[in-house]
Amino acid sequence: MTDKKKSFVNPIDPDKITENPHALEYAHHVGSALIKPEDVGKLKGRALTAMEHQTDQQLSQLYEQMQLLAEQAKKINKRKEVSERIYQAKFRFDPIINHTYYLYEDEQLVQILSIIGPGEWGRSRKQNYTYIATIKLLADHTWEVIDAAEKSEL
Repeated sequence: MTDKKKSFVNPIDPDKITENPHALEYAHHVGSALIKPEDVGKLKGRALTAMEHQTDQQLSQLYEQMQLLAEQAKKINKRKEVSERIYQAKFRFDPIINHTYYLYEDEQLVQILSIIGPGEWGRSRKQNYTYIATIKLLADHTWEVIDAAEKSEL
């Protein structure tokens, strides 16, 4: 029997077989999984396209956030300027937070803060005041312009 084992000659060419088929770059029998060589340039191109898309999207979101913050900063700065102007006006009462007040200008161009609205003067109006704006005192002690006259700079 040992002669039979020794006398067996493999009909397949020894150049076409291997002792380690898992190390081959190709399928070694009909039932093997299909192995295709990858186009490295194609993979890199797809990865670059995906990366560019993602980073552009993130940069766009950051830009939108920056624009929103810049707008908010401008509004706060405008509110600060308006508040400084209002605190320079004459008033003889203690303004209360979240209450509405009215800003007027008299004949000498002095600004006056009042609790009386433009339509509330009635016949008792003794001075000639020009309406500038309707304003509201906020919790941070800045003033918000609710309504302003057309010619007003507020």
